[in-house]
Amino acid sequence: MNVTMLTYPKNLEGSITIIGEKGTVRVGGLAVNEIQHWEFKESDPDDDNVIKASDQTTSVYGYGHPLYYKNVIDALQGKADPEADGCENLHSLEILTAIYISSRDGKRVSLPLEY
Repeated sequence: MNVTMLTYPKNLEGSITIIGEKGTVRVGGLAVNEIQHWEFKESDPDDDNVIKASDQTTSVYGYGHPLYYKNVIDALQGKADPEADGCENLHSLEILTAIYISSRDGKRVSLPLEY
């Protein structure tokens, strides 16, 4: 894994590539806003909708923050269901925790983490 917050002379695109046993995904673009590769051993009916998730933007910040904040406010006001609830958000935290453990201990870490 490589991570940087500083590139010279300007910000480069961000990207995330996940290579698994049964598929590969690459999300890239200026604001990590383009599905660049989406291929799995078995297809899913939603696969065709994935490309539609790509969004054009002129800013590294993209357009996701205002939509996220709107959903949070709407959910708090009872006007919408949260798009990502606390339990789902814990998965991201678990992945980050596994990355830190792997880096600290210099070994592969399996998910889910055992506490």
